Amino acid sequence: MKPGTSKPKVSWWEYPWYAFVTIFLLLVGMVLFVGGLMVAVLRLFRRPVVSWRLAFVVLPLLVICGAAYLYFLYSSPINIGSRTVPLTVSAGDRFQTVSRKLYDEGVIRSDRLLNFLAKVKHIDRKLIPGEYSFTGRNSVRSVLHKLEIAEGAQVRVTVVEGSPIWRVASVVAQQLKADSAQFMALAKDKRFLDSVGIPSLEGYLFPETYFLAPGTDARTAAAEMVQMFMLKTHNLWANLPATGMTRDQIVILASIVQAESKRPEEDGKIASVYANRLRLGMALDADPTVIYGLGGLDRPLTRNDLEQVTPYNTYRNPGLPPTPINSPGLAALEAAARPDSTGYLFFVADGTGAHIFSYTNDEHNMARRHVKMMEKRR
Repeated sequence: MKPGTSKPKVSWWEYPWYAFVTIFLLLVGMVLFVGGLMVAVLRLFRRPVVSWRLAFVVLPLLVICGAAYLYFLYSSPINIGSRTVPLTVSAGDRFQTVSRKLYDEGVIRSDRLLNFLAKVKHIDRKLIPGEYSFTGRNSVRSVLHKLEIAEGAQVRVTVVEGSPIWRVASVVAQQLKADSAQFMALAKDKRFLDSVGIPSLEGYLFPETYFLAPGTDARTAAAEMVQMFMLKTHNLWANLPATGMTRDQIVILASIVQAESKRPEEDGKIASVYANRLRLGMALDADPTVIYGLGGLDRPLTRNDLEQVTPYNTYRNPGLPPTPINSPGLAALEAAARPDSTGYLFFVADGTGAHIFSYTNDEHNMARRHVKMMEKRR
């Protein structure tokens, strides 16, 4: 259900229902209270006629006062001014926890009344997760309506740097309850790709935290992420160095840099290695592309993996892979667009998150032997 912007609407049947429930509960309570009080008065003054007449006067007054007080709690707003009270509702949260926080923050006059009405309308069973905010004038009535239709609510969806498309689809499915298969299908939907101006969905789902309306579908979520990519990278493509690479090739290279780099200060050097190899016609020999082509691995690459025939095996295939392999962050994109000026052609991870860079294959082999020796000492 998507959030609305209309004022709270109360169905015609709610007025008599609330009145009936209120009067019934008050009558039961007042009858018990007044009955006990009258018994005590009768015993004390021995004047039953006067006491019962008094009861017939007092009882309606108490009922009216009680009903008026409940209506005051229900409809009278509290003005919190320009202060904004954020409220995060996660899947599985108890309604009582949510209402208590609103009461403690001074948003409503009664959390118990909110709980009771939510239970009557079954809102407590279908609370919609999301990021809500409250400001200005709020009452139990308006808050109940807002929580019922998720008015103004937003769901937090975070795309982490270096996430492949299947991981983004999983996050979208989990947070928005959208169809992950539909999200993945968009990667092959040429009409959709053309409409947002990209050759592939992979690589263009910009890593960022998004706040989307509950019920946002996969297509809308993907379009929002692509739009963020366009916005964040708009200035990146101006005055590019004369490398001959297009925007889409830079995005592919950036995704490899993102997968390889563990330290942002090395992004430029890593990008320079691949840019130099491309310029010289050398194979990229990028392990992350092989892993991507095999559908992702949770184990180290083997020699047999490097022999597998896939479009993403940059040990076997020259040049860049056909698409990016993840969602690169802005730092990786900047590094790929403007690599450091180096003569490096090789690098190897040193086991600490950093890399050793080399100009020649002999230097690279020495670096690899050094890393293996250090690993044995650890």
